[in-house]
Amino acid sequence: MMKRLLTVLVSVLLVACGPRNDDDEFTLTSKFDGTWNIHESIEHNKDGSITYKAIPWGGLVGSMREHNLPADWSGYESISVEFAEPTTVTTQLKISNNMRAYGKPGISTFIYYFDGQDASQIDDVILQTADSCVLTVKRVYLTPGNSVWNTTPVWEGECNFGNFQNSIIIEADQFAEAREGDQLEFIYKNDRSDPAIEYWNIKTIYKDTDQALEGNANLLNEWGCASLGSSGVFRIRMSSKDVKELQKHGLMVVGFHSIVYKVNLLRRGVAIENSEQADA
Repeated sequence: MMKRLLTVLVSVLLVACGPRNDDDEFTLTSKFDGTWNIHESIEHNKDGSITYKAIPWGGLVGSMREHNLPADWSGYESISVEFAEPTTVTTQLKISNNMRAYGKPGISTFIYYFDGQDASQIDDVILQTADSCVLTVKRVYLTPGNSVWNTTPVWEGECNFGNFQNSIIIEADQFAEAREGDQLEFIYKNDRSDPAIEYWNIKTIYKDTDQALEGNANLLNEWGCASLGSSGVFRIRMSSKDVKELQKHGLMVVGFHSIVYKVNLLRRGVAIENSEQADA
């Protein structure tokens, strides 16, 4: 009887005191267990969510290293952060040192697509806010990649935007074959000739309008600009409205101290479907 009681007590203690990890192979939520600043705090809730009390440009930090080595996310399409309530401030997602994107206030899910960037050496992911707030992060997860993309150049050259001084114009007929979910790809580099410049932006609008493309609307700042990192590749997934308006108006691209060399239209296919057709 005593032996049985001890066994039950040990089982209860293991359940109560053992590490709690409900994550599957794609879910990363439990990895977020620290902050960049001692004046911030986090709480892991019973439902698996995280309450994050943030200060401006602090950070909710998740270490992605495995066995003290960077994680390889080459086979994944994107990382997503789901919030329990829409955000009230600008957020930033920083992935290691080479990928980052901004999310405007009011988003419920922050999705960052890797889109050909080198995701083979991921050390950490940091969620930051532009102001003090409380965020409840429901889930952070990876989406496997199974898409292939057919590339059609729609503009080539060298356009140094300067301080929104120059622009690229792409006429409507270049988007005749575009469909919802296709991407616009910009090959660029940052103009670092002026050491005082510390950020680089790009703005994409329907030509002859002041409306920014909505495919990456959640990443735009209050002026309709997207921040460019150092990867050299920037992509926008086009919404149905984007396709309609581009086929009607065409595209105008401006920016801040970035140099664009090529714009491609990426048509989406699915690798699984292609392999099934090949076997048929």
